[in-house]
Amino acid sequence: MRKKILATVLGATICLGSMTGCAGFKREIVDMKSDWNGGMNRVITVYTADGKKIAEYKGKIDIDTNDGGYVKFDYKGKRYIYYNCFVESIAEID
Repeated sequence: MRKKILATVLGATICLGSMTGCAGFKREIVDMKSDWNGGMNRVITVYTADGKKIAEYKGKIDIDTNDGGYVKFDYKGKRYIYYNCFVESIAEID
């Protein structure tokens, strides 16, 4: 019985250890930190379809992901929703 418990603990430790070296796992950790802290420090730039800059936002922002052809985020007490445009988001990850 003791050997089975030891084998299970050892197997779980190896699995978790191998996951922490994986880039996908690290991205998932960054995503969880962003969710817990209300966003990440970002620079969001919004462009029209022909490449003209519409707006730029800097600060702690949490972007809503979706498949609806729009981007949505809250910034300084206001909700922004942009439809049919291109959005560049550059985030600082520590």
